Amino acid sequence: MTAIAITPRGPFSLAASMRFLEGFTPAGYRDASDGRVLRLAFPADDGRSTVGAAVRQAQGSEGTVQADVTVLARDPGKDGTGAASAESDGVSAVRAQLARILSLDVDGSGFPRLAEGDPVVAELIAAYPGLRPVCFYSPYEAAAWAVTGHRIRMVQAAAIKARIAEDHGQRVAVAGESLHAFPTPLVLRGLSRVPGLPETKVERLRALADAALAGDLDAARLRAMPGEDALAHLRTLPGIGPFSAELILIRGAGHPDVFPRHERRLHASMAEAYGLSDPDASDVRRLAAISDHWAPYRSWVALLLRTRPEEQAGPAARGRSVR
Repeated sequence: MTAIAITPRGPFSLAASMRFLEGFTPAGYRDASDGRVLRLAFPADDGRSTVGAAVRQAQGSEGTVQADVTVLARDPGKDGTGAASAESDGVSAVRAQLARILSLDVDGSGFPRLAEGDPVVAELIAAYPGLRPVCFYSPYEAAAWAVTGHRIRMVQAAAIKARIAEDHGQRVAVAGESLHAFPTPLVLRGLSRVPGLPETKVERLRALADAALAGDLDAARLRAMPGEDALAHLRTLPGIGPFSAELILIRGAGHPDVFPRHERRLHASMAEAYGLSDPDASDVRRLAAISDHWAPYRSWVALLLRTRPEEQAGPAARGRSVR
């Protein structure tokens, strides 16, 4: 086990992140503590290792975030697992991945200034102090979710994803709890069937695993590309359309400044918040122009705009079908 520390730049609340995850169906997160420890288990960006992390934050909205991290390495030709050394498996890379998951790799010190001159953003920031996007563990896992959840209910997709993790992912002990991580690409590429998924989706999952191992779902690479180029690249992957490409870039790679042009529920929330009526309410170019004032945090504001109506609607809304 290795201890790492991340100092947020700008407001950040781990407690707010945990509350968000409890309502984020793909995560299936349930707090097993007193609300002060975030337990995570996920495939590392190297495509071969699995990480367990117990995350805590010092008191205060900008307190240091500390994590006890365990890296497990699996030889794809064996069934055993073992703890890998910090040096050999690059804990610095795991630290960077954890920071990306919690959006702590972004300087958020300028985020509160977006409230100046925009009452909508001001109200959202006041309602959700310190909440930053909590991302999928990687673009690979976001892509796998997009394929799994295509045209079925979120709760059904989440159950299938959890079953895949239990059957094929590594089990990790994290702060007294046992968690199952989603399988690494090396494991996923070898699956011949997944209960509840048609053969076409299983084939696409295997292809996405190969793409991840080839570097086509590398978070740093995606974020270094111009946004439109990154989205076009993602749309070349099997089963990934415009909506899924945005999901992968924003919520998988953790890009902080992309306006989702294909998320209709966001557009509806945005139109209501800004008091827009047709034709402006359904004009994506008009909505995108408003979002330009949120730069360089367009993804962050979009998340807050989606969070409030989903909280008000309750679990039934979060269980609807996804594209």
